[in-house]
Amino acid sequence: MTPSLNPGATPALQDVRPLETTVLAVPGMHCAGCMNKVERGLAALPGVAEARVNLSLRMVTVSHDPQLRGKGLVDALADLGFEAQPRREEIVRPASAVRPLLAPLAVAGFGSMNVMLLAVSVWSGADGSTRSLFHWISALIAIPAIAYAGQPFFRSAWRAVRRGTTNMDVPISLGVLIATGLSLYETIMGGRHAWFDGALMLLTFLLAGRALDAMMRDRARQGVDAMLSQAAQGAMVVGGQGELQWCDADQLLPGAVMRVAAGERLAADGEIITGNSRFDQSLLTGESAPVLAGRGDPVLAGTLNLDAPVDVRVSHAGRDTTLAEIARLMEASMQNRSRYVRIADRAASYYAPAVHALAAMAVIGWLIAGAGIYQALVIGVAVLIITCPCALGLAVPVAQVVASGSLMRAGIMVKDGSALERMAGIDRALLDKTGTLTLGRPVPDPVIMALLPDHAAGVALALASHSRHPLSRALAMALTAAGHRVAVIHDVEERAGEGVFARADGRSVALRRPDDANGMAMLLDIAGEPAWLIPCADRLRPDAVEALDQLAGMGISCSILSGDNVGAVSDVARATGLTAQASARPADKQDAIHRLQGAGHNVLMVGDGLNDGPALAAANASLAPGSASEVGLQAADMVFVQDSLLALPRAIRVARATLRIVRQNFVLAIGYNVLAVPLAMAGMVTPLVAALAMSGSSLIVIGNSLRLARIGK
Repeated sequence: MTPSLNPGATPALQDVRPLETTVLAVPGMHCAGCMNKVERGLAALPGVAEARVNLSLRMVTVSHDPQLRGKGLVDALADLGFEAQPRREEIVRPASAVRPLLAPLAVAGFGSMNVMLLAVSVWSGADGSTRSLFHWISALIAIPAIAYAGQPFFRSAWRAVRRGTTNMDVPISLGVLIATGLSLYETIMGGRHAWFDGALMLLTFLLAGRALDAMMRDRARQGVDAMLSQAAQGAMVVGGQGELQWCDADQLLPGAVMRVAAGERLAADGEIITGNSRFDQSLLTGESAPVLAGRGDPVLAGTLNLDAPVDVRVSHAGRDTTLAEIARLMEASMQNRSRYVRIADRAASYYAPAVHALAAMAVIGWLIAGAGIYQALVIGVAVLIITCPCALGLAVPVAQVVASGSLMRAGIMVKDGSALERMAGIDRALLDKTGTLTLGRPVPDPVIMALLPDHAAGVALALASHSRHPLSRALAMALTAAGHRVAVIHDVEERAGEGVFARADGRSVALRRPDDANGMAMLLDIAGEPAWLIPCADRLRPDAVEALDQLAGMGISCSILSGDNVGAVSDVARATGLTAQASARPADKQDAIHRLQGAGHNVLMVGDGLNDGPALAAANASLAPGSASEVGLQAADMVFVQDSLLALPRAIRVARATLRIVRQNFVLAIGYNVLAVPLAMAGMVTPLVAALAMSGSSLIVIGNSLRLARIGK
């Protein structure tokens, strides 16, 4: 017998037997109720210590006794009504959650509009054969539309009922099917009423809410794919006889020797055994200046070789690279963090039984009172429809979408709607330096640029145009913008970590690294002339100090958390008046966030590089500038495209307003049910009126949410 590892188990047993972790893909999870059922169902199994659902990736991570195999977990999920399978890849790339909902939503919307037109004619006084004809046409349109558009709910409800459980889709499916059946009965019998339009309208609103929520979730989980795309797909491997052969990245083994040409990214971690070059590691470390590496130095997958070919002996490949580890850190941080989702978890366990009980009470009560079975069923259907959680389902996603549109017009793209809720409670902000507080674009000192003689400027422009170094590119852009012409140079040579060397008019010239190794300056040497030191600076973003002052006025404490070197970070810290932590690795940034969260803080992370990916995912909310790396753009909850840092306080103001609107929406939706349910149970509401009332409550919630469109301008 497998001992229990649940909270009641003996601590000694848990110490003796280490836990295993199994990750299962569960594509059938689509809402907070599903998440709650899976977590509780698995946690109740003997041998399971913890089950955590990642709803964005639709997977569950289970810590369990080694004797409890993956098949037992799969079978347990099947008993709960969910198909599952062990995850076969280290990083999952699930299919879109919104795409399967688009066709049913389109069919339901098209069908409801057409049936509503026919229903208007009946309401206007059509009678006799005309009314019967309109009912039959409505049936021909509605029944196929309901059969197709209702599949997401019908399948979910059937899986639950088949396993002897229930979920929120069960009362929805019952209401739609019974309303459709009674409408068909009325049509066949030539009755006055049919409620096909109500059933279709119900499906349309429910699908719209679910699609909006799924759209936000799809956006939220794209960061891992972007992370993995930074590594090369493979490398040229040097064979035993010196021959070269292409090898896919997932086939590389430790000990293999990769030949990495200039301009190529590394496919694996390793150590340089031949050659030296500069490497752009900004995506991994945040260091703005390229790093010189030679024989014996370690290099990492995803970094870019800038200058010269090198041979690298592989130390870690595939799932073991630093890049893959950062991706795993991001994935582990993508658990849903929405407080309102947790409220929905609790409500889900009560909603379906409560609705079934109310409808059954209405039917039984009317039968006892002497009503016929048909009248009692009609009242029961009205209760099922009027208690449909459309308004509750729309309360959050509609407010999120409207607020997202308002922010989009202000130059801020919201990628994860739940971040608006999380951002509303932010009280600490951690900001990266390069590309976040600063523009990430080195600018040569304008005073020195103005003093350069024309011939020296021409030589500098010619030398800079032969290099891909960020400082060289910045110098070339500045000189070109100033109208300088390129000088004629010969015998150009770029030396890794040193600079660009050439000859001009018979003299040696160079644009090189200063002897003091200042990474943000260049030295222009022209033989026979004094050397020109050209300092560069990475300017603060416009309005940075004002934005930080606004954040402080909103009760948010800010500090710098950067992977850049101490000297560069200190300059920005002095300019902004913020405390700072420099030379922070990705794991260090994540640890700093976890420490603050452990102390009770809600943390906002603002960063732009691959090294910020795990921190962006781990923070309560996150932003990235539009100039960020692909990984930063995908991992962040929001992206601001303007240079001004005022986007930060603006986003938080809109988030706080959104939270107020969401709370109001919940009050409106719950108040509607408090008023409407007694009327339906008293037989004062037909299924059609119930559908209209349900739609009206949804429209009220939508109208209240539209007020957010004026905020953030």
